[in-house]
Amino acid sequence: MASLPVEILYGLYLGVLTGLVPSFIAWLLGFGFKYFTGITIPGLGVVGLGVMIAGLNGGLLALADPSLTGSANQLRLTVALLVVLMGTLYAHGQGDKMGASLPRRMTLRELTKRTLSADVVELVGGRGQARITVVGEIGDIEGYPPLPAALREAIRAETWTFPADLPLVELESRVAAALRTEYDLVEVSVTLDERARATVSAAPPTSGLSKHLKPGERAVSVDALVPTGAARGDEVTVLADGERFDARLLGVVEDGTTSGASPPAETAETDGGEEVTAPTTVAIDAAVSSAEGGPARVTLALGRQSATTLLAADDVRLIVKSRGVRREFELVGLLRRTGKRFRRLTVGSKSVLDGQTLGEVGVRDVHGVVVLAIRHDGSWSIAPRGSHSIAAGDDLLVVGGKSDLDAFGEVAA
Repeated sequence: MASLPVEILYGLYLGVLTGLVPSFIAWLLGFGFKYFTGITIPGLGVVGLGVMIAGLNGGLLALADPSLTGSANQLRLTVALLVVLMGTLYAHGQGDKMGASLPRRMTLRELTKRTLSADVVELVGGRGQARITVVGEIGDIEGYPPLPAALREAIRAETWTFPADLPLVELESRVAAALRTEYDLVEVSVTLDERARATVSAAPPTSGLSKHLKPGERAVSVDALVPTGAARGDEVTVLADGERFDARLLGVVEDGTTSGASPPAETAETDGGEEVTAPTTVAIDAAVSSAEGGPARVTLALGRQSATTLLAADDVRLIVKSRGVRREFELVGLLRRTGKRFRRLTVGSKSVLDGQTLGEVGVRDVHGVVVLAIRHDGSWSIAPRGSHSIAAGDDLLVVGGKSDLDAFGEVAA
């Protein structure tokens, strides 16, 4: 028999060697039970299992086994057994602790969450901000026409400032939304690196001014007195030589002067086969986001009769109407910040959803989306219950993550 220190070292070596697998299994059991069920399994049972796995005559009773206590290697075997016991118990405790602290619903988006590098963050008003710039050439998106050279240069010169604590995926979506809104792009793809450099690919607008007009509306450009802060999309009341009618502001071009005479005009055929005279200059692409106020060139969307009256007027003034507080936009913004999106889907004739109820489909549990409303035969049902049936041709208003919506859209189709 070797000396006492050597026997202890032999025991430690044997315990570590045989205790790795039992410790890993103990951690896995502790973590799995706590994470998936919220239950902490007894540590003594896990320790006994670990000792049995180590092959030391079964459980804690091995300490009292005569074949162990009476053998020539009893010291090293006892030390090894104690090492296995302590390692298994420690691994179980750590697994249980991790299972309790880890969020219940982990997604790939959260696991791969990336943020900006600290050296590109600027402190403004006590809060970190980052300036995002475009690098490289603006790419085209396959299946769409190429971007015009002027539009490429405009996008290339863009910069944005956002809070630096947002993850990169959220910043990418915000930059894409800003580009889509500013340039009316059909499709935008944005990739950001940790140094706030954006690589952009985009598809050009499929149409110009006519895309913003509702059926029956006409777009006309006139010189008018514009309130400070008026912006594209505002609902306005037009005062034209004593006449008063409603319109929608499509754009403002400010040059500081008002033309004293009516500009050259051309005649265009409307969708109803009638003719309406309109100015040849409609500079909607040069529209500013918000007017500084005063005389300006404006483009308005309004009805045919009002358009004819407006073009004959000499004195035009605008009054911006209030839209009130739009709380729904706060909800949409909150959902977007958490990575959620709205989508309207139509159930196809060959969809597995046809003839099923929301509960049978397991929309939330299986597909990870929530159905907010269902339209059947032209009638909407808000917040449908699980017993609500789905039929081919129904429209579903669904909210969820982009990947979940894409997958559920295939199921619905």
